[in-house]
Amino acid sequence: MANEEDDPVIQEIDVYLAKSLAEKLYLFQYPVRPASMTYDDIPHLSARIKPKQQKVELEMAIDTLNPNYCRSKGEQIALNVDGSCADETSTYSSKLMDKQTFCSSQTTSNTARYAAALYRQGELHLTPLHGILQLRPSFSYLDKADAKHREREAANEAGDSSQDEAEEDVKQITVRFSRPESEQARQRRVQSYEFLQKKHAEEPWVHLHYYGVKDSRSEHERQYLLCQGSSGAENTELVKSPSEYLMMLMPPSPEEEKDKPVAPSNVLSMAQLRTLPLADQIKVLMKNVKVMPFANLMSLLGPSVDSVAVLRGIQKVAMLVQGNWVVKSDILYPKDSSSPHSGMPAEVLCRGRDFVMWKFTQSRWVVRKEVAAVTKLCAEDVKDFLEHMAVVRINKGWEFLLPYDLEFIKKHPDVVQRQHMLWSGIQAKLEKVYNLVKETMPKKPDGQSGSAGLVSGEQRVQTAKTKAQQNHAFLERELQRRKEQMRAATALPSVQIKEEPLSEEEADGNEQEAEEEEPMDTAPSSCLSTKLANGLPAGRAVGGDSLNGHPIPGCTSNPVARELKAFVEATFQRQFVLTLSELKRLFNLHLAALPPGHTLFSGISDRMLQDTVLAAGCKQILVPFPPQTAASPDEQKVFALWESGDMSDQHRQVLLEIFSKNYRVRRNMIQSRLTQECGEDLSKQEVDKVLKDCCVSYGGMWYLKGTVQS
Repeated sequence: MANEEDDPVIQEIDVYLAKSLAEKLYLFQYPVRPASMTYDDIPHLSARIKPKQQKVELEMAIDTLNPNYCRSKGEQIALNVDGSCADETSTYSSKLMDKQTFCSSQTTSNTARYAAALYRQGELHLTPLHGILQLRPSFSYLDKADAKHREREAANEAGDSSQDEAEEDVKQITVRFSRPESEQARQRRVQSYEFLQKKHAEEPWVHLHYYGVKDSRSEHERQYLLCQGSSGAENTELVKSPSEYLMMLMPPSPEEEKDKPVAPSNVLSMAQLRTLPLADQIKVLMKNVKVMPFANLMSLLGPSVDSVAVLRGIQKVAMLVQGNWVVKSDILYPKDSSSPHSGMPAEVLCRGRDFVMWKFTQSRWVVRKEVAAVTKLCAEDVKDFLEHMAVVRINKGWEFLLPYDLEFIKKHPDVVQRQHMLWSGIQAKLEKVYNLVKETMPKKPDGQSGSAGLVSGEQRVQTAKTKAQQNHAFLERELQRRKEQMRAATALPSVQIKEEPLSEEEADGNEQEAEEEEPMDTAPSSCLSTKLANGLPAGRAVGGDSLNGHPIPGCTSNPVARELKAFVEATFQRQFVLTLSELKRLFNLHLAALPPGHTLFSGISDRMLQDTVLAAGCKQILVPFPPQTAASPDEQKVFALWESGDMSDQHRQVLLEIFSKNYRVRRNMIQSRLTQECGEDLSKQEVDKVLKDCCVSYGGMWYLKGTVQS
């Protein structure tokens, strides 16, 4: 007791359990290295993994300019491995051992006692480790050198033999048929070491892309090491009641467990459900129910559960369709599974079910034959998709199971905005896979029911009459407005209002510009004005804080423009070269991290984003892509920071001018051009820095970031 009194508690730290990366976090143990060097400083040439075996292989560059590197020994090793002639299959293309391979091995199979800790703002966040791998140098190049040596010896022996030897005599061959393999022999063969080694060798390598510590993707993934639930609702493992702690300390005996009735494996009571973490509760409920309104989900989870935590968890396992939540396809069809009807892999099933969900975001009705014709799946699989979220109506098709939830849409506009962006990305993938024609008609906002595929003649006539009446009313209002303007011009002769009608070409151009603004977001901007200027609508008025219906990028009085410009400037300070596709991806990640109700949720279009980039001191690099390129239009729009205020601006500008005339360039050409423009005193470190900032290397050539199509 005296010792405890002499050792007082100095500080209490809150401990949180983060589970976002619990099944994905691995610890890599590297060999001994110099204390002054980190593995992020060493260029990672390539990385690949075998997921089933949890085997990783990394390839890193060796600093051949280091004074401790023996150049003669490196040349000798490269000569032994590849021989005197170098080709595409050579291990060391530079005729020098300039890279080293590391292979992994599991240190322990039980990693339940290990976790990665992150201390931030007085809180300790723990993430359990899924595996611990030791990376050790691989000497496979020595085996290749031995094989080369044996081939040379065999070639020499074959050369010394006589060339005029007669052909070998024809020999009789006896054909034998193997006996049928018994079940015991098959089991012994499957459990043998040779069979397991062959099975492991057949698993293909999956190539990975390495991201440095300071990369934006690494910064985004590092956020998952923090517990997402601020209220502690997701950390039930660290908050136990006294009865639960007693149960953990004194578990029931095996005899008592045997006396309990055994329930089916697919049945989970509400009492058992409440013992699971919040994320698992949501996943289990959505996997069993398939479609559910948010209000029903909250009632099942209980009144004490935080709705914000539930909203965050439901977006991980479900998608928003007509204001209701539908479980994601990869939850129902996990990886490495297949269809019980047709045997189709999970990837194809997920794609077909996503198409059905997307169709229900466009209409209340779906016809099964149309889905089968597009997805090329069997009728049983398509029927399973539809039964998850719809009911069949005779002579009409399949109607969505639940009514449109307008209450949720009005209460959570930020969640609706994020889901709209996710559906836009899914729609783009589906259009590319299924060769769909992009739909230009907007979705019905009020969720009104209507037949998507079966429309009678009377309905078409009635629709045409309604449109004609609307057009007639519009023309009447336009005529009345012009008459009032003519009266005003007659009453005030000193004021002349000149209004020229738009030609058909200009009107078509304006409609085309309005359609081109659709890809990213078309929510109305807060900077719009309803007044008229010189008889033109506010979207075309000169002056104010809007231009063509959108905020001016340099407008300081508009909070949306200020926030957007701050994001663009901060992004290009970290990454000097970005395609429009990558910039939109980073912007969507930025939106997902913003709190609800932020000003950027008002709607940002592609044109607004590009105008802000140009206003922030960036330039568009017109890279001459090859005619057979697979890059999308957004991937072919490349923007680069022209001036950042550092010493590398001149080098970067010269490099960008090179890529404005060439799609891919060799390093020696870049080196000579930089030396010619910037002087002879240009060091290798400066060239490496500008290449690392703006380019990537692939197949011995250099490309601007985001333009290479592997």
